[in-house]
Amino acid sequence: MGDFNEVVKVEERKGATTFTGSAADFTSWIQDMELVDLDLSDRLLTWFRGQSCSRIDRMLVTLEWLEEFPNTRLRGGPRGLSDHCPMVMEAARVGRGPRPFRSLDSWFTHEGFLRMVKEEWRSLGEVRFLDKLKAMTFPLGKWHRENFGSMDMRIKKFEEEIKKVDDMVSNGVHDGTLEARRKALVSSCKRWYIRKEEVSPNVGFRDGLVIQKDVEEAAELELMPSVKEIKEAVWNCESTKAPGSDGYNMNFIKKCWEEVG
Repeated sequence: MGDFNEVVKVEERKGATTFTGSAADFTSWIQDMELVDLDLSDRLLTWFRGQSCSRIDRMLVTLEWLEEFPNTRLRGGPRGLSDHCPMVMEAARVGRGPRPFRSLDSWFTHEGFLRMVKEEWRSLGEVRFLDKLKAMTFPLGKWHRENFGSMDMRIKKFEEEIKKVDDMVSNGVHDGTLEARRKALVSSCKRWYIRKEEVSPNVGFRDGLVIQKDVEEAAELELMPSVKEIKEAVWNCESTKAPGSDGYNMNFIKKCWEEVG
């Protein structure tokens, strides 16, 4: 998967009527490497045809992959808040399963949230920390439905409005009013649900990472961390980060440190 900076079909580039030499070379390379360029879904093609695209992110797979996973297909998701359409490769249709639990920063805007967490946490008694966090998902889920139950519907409504604006642009209707409308919708949607990405610095082995530890330093690595060290480690974590796609983010741990810590 990647941004190959080239198209392989004339219809993938808006307004194009001929196949460029670089596109022909890229197509030949795909064939020489015995790769298969997965077809784009109608949603993605409609989006690309409405834009002044000079390149398309694409998914190339081997013939062996298709033999192992013959039902592989590529579909596009809604553009949403981004200026890109997500591409999702599905190797098989599987059930969605239980909905994942995620802590939301918007909970802390409710004046009664921390009091509820404190009461529920203490009611669980002396239980292992991870078991306690897992048990907390049930009262948190109930509280969310009672106080923020309309959140998903609001976000969906904003995303539908954004898609309508994008469709109008794809059909040749574009002016400053539409652009302002989209920015306003995105801004409103972000108030309900925001995700941040943190860029990590590139650090190599020559930047002082590989230094041999002496015996005393090595022994210190085996010691149990102090409460102070643990808190410092938590506060050094970016607040919107979480251990995985299903769980509490670091902001929840920080805000509820009086009980959870």
